[in-house]
Amino acid sequence: MLRFGPAAGPVVVVALPLFEEANRTRAFAVTILRALAERGIAGALPDLPGQGESLVPTHETDLVTLRAAFAAAVEALKNPSPIGRGKEARSAGRVRATHDRVFALAIRSGTLLDTHAAVTARYHLSPMSGADLRRELIRARQASSREAGDTFDPASLDIASEPVELAGNLIAPAFLAVLAAAIPSTEAIRTVRLETEAKPADVKLPGSPLWRRAEPDNDPAFAQAVADDIAQWIAACAA
Repeated sequence: MLRFGPAAGPVVVVALPLFEEANRTRAFAVTILRALAERGIAGALPDLPGQGESLVPTHETDLVTLRAAFAAAVEALKNPSPIGRGKEARSAGRVRATHDRVFALAIRSGTLLDTHAAVTARYHLSPMSGADLRRELIRARQASSREAGDTFDPASLDIASEPVELAGNLIAPAFLAVLAAAIPSTEAIRTVRLETEAKPADVKLPGSPLWRRAEPDNDPAFAQAVADDIAQWIAACAA
């Protein structure tokens, strides 16, 4: 995982959105974590199975695996363990960071991944349900099929036995089936959305929906606004 900021105190762990939106929002997430580090708050961005530098193909991951991996990343930041083995590692002072409080920052469908993590609280940015994600993936596949002069029947997903290509990703049919009922956690959350979003939120911020861009992009001003809000939220959680 990428690490930012101090080795102690609170730490914010990012759950990127699933599939292609992870690529579109990664630079944005890194900018948020760097801004938090400047405020004395640590940050971490783990590559979960099927994301980033992970060697696991997208079609071999599933929601259970992703949730367990995020929970494991959270635990690794709580519990110090020496890098290496035995007394040599400890005497050299090579000990991983340990944090007294861990906060999740989940973006879009990343809010489906922090449900099993033992975090102090959850910061959900433009959260969405698994059913919403599934519909968006299907719409993207239908649009690409029309452009290619083909047709795509969403009902075919219910009988598929092999990975299906949706929005440029091969996805296991079982994963798609589970997504239909997946929802974000409702425990200890702060919900934040863009000003342009109609759904309710604890606060709405000005910014760009980077997850809808055709290519990966960034919005530094939006990232700074999110970092400011997270810093104030963490301070309020400690009060």
